[in-house]
Amino acid sequence: MKQTLTFFLLLLTMAIPGYADVTLDYCLKRAEENYPEIKKYGLLESTSELSLEEINRGWWPRLGLSAQANLQNIVPAFPNILQNMLAQNGFELKGMGKLQYKVAAELNQTIWDGGASKAQRAIERASLAESKAALDVELYAIRSQVENIYFGILLIQEQMKQTESTLELLSSNLQKLESMVRNGTAMQSDADMIEAQCLTLNQSIAEARNAMKGYRDVLSVYIGEELGEQTLICPEAEMPQSTESERPELKLFDKRIENNMAHMKAIDTSVMPHIGFFTQAYYGYPGYNYFESMTNRKLSFNIMAGVRLSWNVESLYTKDSKRRKLMLSSDMITADKEKFLFNSRIRSARENSEIEAIRDVIKEDSRIVELRQSVRRSAESQLQNGIIDATALLSKINDENQAKLNSAYHNIQLIQNIYKLKNTLNQ
Repeated sequence: MKQTLTFFLLLLTMAIPGYADVTLDYCLKRAEENYPEIKKYGLLESTSELSLEEINRGWWPRLGLSAQANLQNIVPAFPNILQNMLAQNGFELKGMGKLQYKVAAELNQTIWDGGASKAQRAIERASLAESKAALDVELYAIRSQVENIYFGILLIQEQMKQTESTLELLSSNLQKLESMVRNGTAMQSDADMIEAQCLTLNQSIAEARNAMKGYRDVLSVYIGEELGEQTLICPEAEMPQSTESERPELKLFDKRIENNMAHMKAIDTSVMPHIGFFTQAYYGYPGYNYFESMTNRKLSFNIMAGVRLSWNVESLYTKDSKRRKLMLSSDMITADKEKFLFNSRIRSARENSEIEAIRDVIKEDSRIVELRQSVRRSAESQLQNGIIDATALLSKINDENQAKLNSAYHNIQLIQNIYKLKNTLNQ
């Protein structure tokens, strides 16, 4: 029975997300999954598949149906001399009828398109890759926003923690002062000063709690779930292993150039001739046999098949200019990429410098806290012996609180700056 109850409680604990701690990596993953733009990946894939299907249908046989009726003022006719000779022998030839009509069907099949469909498929795939890379850049920007909110919450949490610790220390000294006031060894104003500081710290805690709630609400919107009272864990950060940037923007620059190259190949195919097979059939009047159609007005079935070559020579006039435009566009993209890398190196150098500066400061933090604690303890002893007043003690307590808060802030800022560097390099 005891084992069953323990197992049930374990399952219940796992089922309640409010008891689980939250990590920065989890928030980053959930923010990307919850961001509305994530749906565009599937939409882009579906759109590209439809476009490729349309391109492939260009090789399907194309069937066209038509119907036509027309009246002509001039039609082929027998020479007058021949008509007169035949008329003398009792034959009357009216010639081709001016009213003509037919129902026709035409079938066309591409045999060779000069590589145009292959080039169009390459353009479609390159455009899809470029669109996905642009989405990657947009989603990557969410990371820095979520990181800033996350570390903002951690800093507020640390502020509240240190403020509550200082409040406990002040409350303890307030009790001692109240006892000294009752014994006539301290003034009531000293106790009032400490009590006023306690109330001020309570206000600071309330303000920090409201600020943290606002930060947590925003983070909840990003990750798509309520945080509740879940604890945010301060991450452990390691310096990037490489200084080479792997940002998604670099991939986007490359995909844009590849897209230009795909369009350049399409320009080469645009100057090639197209060869196709065709079949035409119609039922109507006149038929292909004009002599028979001139001697009688009967409807007939007619069919013709052959091979057709078409060549748009206008493409030759604009081929070079189009290629130069694409090459210039690629050169501009390359220049933008180099500019991005240059700015990234500057940013990473500055962030590395900030990390080293914080590390140097952290080396002295623990010693400063120890000294501030020692001074505060000495001040408490001096207050009890009537050597100093509450103002001096309050100053020493505030100094200790500030030293502890600075130490905690520096540790969090170090991790935050390392994450900024990792974000700059995508390491």
